[in-house]
Amino acid sequence: MEDVLEVYHLPYDPKYPVVCMDESSKQLISEVSAPIPCKPGQPARIDDEYVRKGVVQIFMEVEPLAGKRHVAITERRTRKDWAQQVKQMLDDRYPKVSKVRLVMDNLNTHNVASLYETFEPSEARRLAERLEIHYTPKHGSWLNMAEIELSVLKGQCLDRRIAEMATMQAEVATWENDRNNRLRTIDWQFTTPDARIKLKRLYPNL
Repeated sequence: MEDVLEVYHLPYDPKYPVVCMDESSKQLISEVSAPIPCKPGQPARIDDEYVRKGVVQIFMEVEPLAGKRHVAITERRTRKDWAQQVKQMLDDRYPKVSKVRLVMDNLNTHNVASLYETFEPSEARRLAERLEIHYTPKHGSWLNMAEIELSVLKGQCLDRRIAEMATMQAEVATWENDRNNRLRTIDWQFTTPDARIKLKRLYPNL
């Protein structure tokens, strides 16, 4: 926990950006009957009946101090899907940085082994050398600022029924562009001294 908190309070360094990554899912839902639009004195009406059309995966990547984020909507979130997201992050969005300080939970797909399972050894090594990974502790996913951004995404963009993956990808891309253009940063206040006081129960008794 303290490792992640210390990373969050490092001075901003464009050559070593701190990037948080997290994953979630969203069910695709189709209407059985078309919703009735709202009119004066009457809210919109949506039929309780619906059709499930599968589940898509959400990869959220956010650089809190720069106010940048990237969201990918995919069919799966396997080791290879994670590895492909990391490659795109490093090569497309951070091609000139020395290393990305990557904060994420310790899901079994979130490791260098996934890079070697997906790419040739030389390529996997190239990508791994540009990562400085910091894991949130078990039951400590709240330390990952990407969770905050996922909550905002779901509240502002995914708070209704969406039937098609392509529709969701287009709407999420619009949300991402707007939020990036506004440079919405995250002002993280919780510090290591705070943790030692407020979370004292988690520390060993010596």
